[in-house]
Amino acid sequence: GASHELLQRLLDAVAGDPGQPPVEVLLCEVGEQAGLLRDGSADVAVMHRPVDDLDGFDTEDLLVEGQVAIVPARHPLAARDRLTMAEVSDVPDLPIARWPRLDGSYPDGPGPEVHTQSQLAQLVALGRTLLVIPASSRAWQWPEHVAVPVPDAPAITTVLAWPAGSRSPAVASLVRAATGLRDAGTPAP
Repeated sequence: GASHELLQRLLDAVAGDPGQPPVEVLLCEVGEQAGLLRDGSADVAVMHRPVDDLDGFDTEDLLVEGQVAIVPARHPLAARDRLTMAEVSDVPDLPIARWPRLDGSYPDGPGPEVHTQSQLAQLVALGRTLLVIPASSRAWQWPEHVAVPVPDAPAITTVLAWPAGSRSPAVASLVRAATGLRDAGTPAP
């Protein structure tokens, strides 16, 4: 969900390079990328610091962005120009969704435990939860959702990650293409 526009630009850049092998996109849920890299199912992944498990991977920073609260369009918070983390952390009728931690456990709290983006999208549309996510995640926003900036939320850095010490020429070429986009200033949403 996050970095959709960046990923599309990267795929377009790679497709335009006749020397680059084709890229197969493997879609996954939040937090699954590290496992796919570790077990060899994926060679490279788009991940996010500080929320994803980057231990044991080489990374290249691509984009730093703020976060937004995704709230139900019918909720009073949807009319706000911006929100604070304190405000979104304590909404009695709209508890913040809880994603699993890196160890698979969930933080304490009243919000629903979510496993997939589709679950989350449905729960927000039904007025059951809100969440704070990278601003680029607006790409999957439904008409029943509104994104409200949360300026005091920690910045999220989108990174390209791959197993440390990889000697793959295809991975190196993909990383060069990604850093070329970043250096040209094209990944900004």
